[in-house]
This record gives sequence, C-alpha cells and structure tokens, in this order.
Amino acid sequence: MSTPDNGDQRVRREDFDPNRTESLARLDSLRRAAFQRIRQAPDAEQLARRRSLLGFAKWALPGLALVLLSSIAAWPEISHLMNQNRAALKEMARLRVESGNMEQATYRGLDAHDHLYMITARTTHQQGPDRVDLVDPVADIQLSGNSWAHIRSDRGVYMQHEQTLTLDDNVVLYRDDGLLMNGPSADMDLKADVIASRDWVHAEGPFGRQDAQGYFLDQHAGIMQFTGPGLTVRNDDNGPPSAAARLHLQGLKTEK
Repeated sequence: MSTPDNGDQRVRREDFDPNRTESLARLDSLRRAAFQRIRQAPDAEQLARRRSLLGFAKWALPGLALVLLSSIAAWPEISHLMNQNRAALKEMARLRVESGNMEQATYRGLDAHDHLYMITARTTHQQGPDRVDLVDPVADIQLSGNSWAHIRSDRGVYMQHEQTLTLDDNVVLYRDDGLLMNGPSADMDLKADVIASRDWVHAEGPFGRQDAQGYFLDQHAGIMQFTGPGLTVRNDDNGPPSAAARLHLQGLKTEK
C-alpha cells in the first residue's frame, strides 16, 4: 500500500489496475482471431483412419470384455489344475532324488538293430555323468522275430553312453524259447545284444542241462557257447536209442 503526499489516507490496492483498456483490447483481439480461424473438414484419408479406429474399438472392447468374463468363469478350473500340479509335484517328491539317488528308475534305449530294451531298478545312485549303480536291476530285451529275454540280479552297473550293463549276485536269465541260465555274474553289451560271463553257469532249456565255467551268448546271431570244462546232459540222452545204437547193442549181444 502507498500513501500520497497530499495527505489522502485512503487505502489503494497495488494489484488492481483501474485502467483495463489494454487488457480488454488484447482479449478482444484474441476473440476476433478465434472467430476468423477457418476450420477445415477432414479429408478422405483422415475419415478412413477414424472409421478404422472406430471399427477396431467396436470389436476390441467387446472382445476384451468377453476375455475377462471367460477368465472369471474359468478361474475355478484353473485353480483346480494348479492344485493338481501341486499334488503331482508332491508325488514326484516321493521319488526322493537326493544326492543322485532315485527310486523306481527306468532307462530305455535301442540296440544296433533298433530293438527296444528297458532297464528298471528298485534304487539307483548316479556316479558321475555316465555311471549308474543299480539295486535289484531288471533288463527286458526285445529280440529278433518278436522274441524277448528277461535278466535280473541283485546289483548292477549301467554305463549309459557305452550301453553296457554289468550284473552281480544271483544273475538269472530267461528267454521266451525256454532257456534258463543262472550264475554269479554277467556282462551285457546292450547295443550289440551280447551277454557273456567268465564265472560258472548253470543252464537249462529244450536242449537239456549244461554246467560250465563261462558262456558267450549272441542273441542276434543265435550263437550260444559254453567255455571251460563242464557237464552236459542232453534231453535225447534219456530217450530211446537210435537205430544205429540198437544195431550196435545187438552186435555186442551176438558176440557174447
């Protein structure tokens, strides 16, 4: 506030301009300029762009609403699936994969002739990237001509990259042609379909009985060889004598 020199003590506002001619003239010029501005009508391209935008909004907004409603309706099923996944994870946790240990493990592969083999074990222990120690291993092997072989033992070692299986303690081999073999150990080349052992073996089958100090079995080529001294009892040894044997026996009796 200011006080004039003539002694007038009336209070005056310093932020009030009694002469508003300039401000009114400025506002009037702005108003006239706004009225004089010419608005141009949109051209065909702008109209097409606006029309496409409206068409997109016409379908997008209802579609978005439909998606939201569908998600609300499907949420109970999604929650059910999530709970099922949790149950599946809990079931998998029963495998107890701890420090490379696993229960009820299964390994599958193909040999050199595209025949399937499968190895199962009660428990396994991973020893590095290749070796797997097995407890109660069982190997099921598909052979030529839709035949098969089944071999099991108390312990084993499976080399995954080499496709070899080493079996120890109570090795029992059964083949669908009636061959039954048992011994303390066996080495299997799953890729070549070969089984061999340097320990004693007892074998029974349509041919009879065989005890030997080792064996070699090539299941693809149909070769079965027993090594070392042993005892062989053929089934035809217990049957009736052949014609040559009968003649030989009759000759002995005649000489007597």
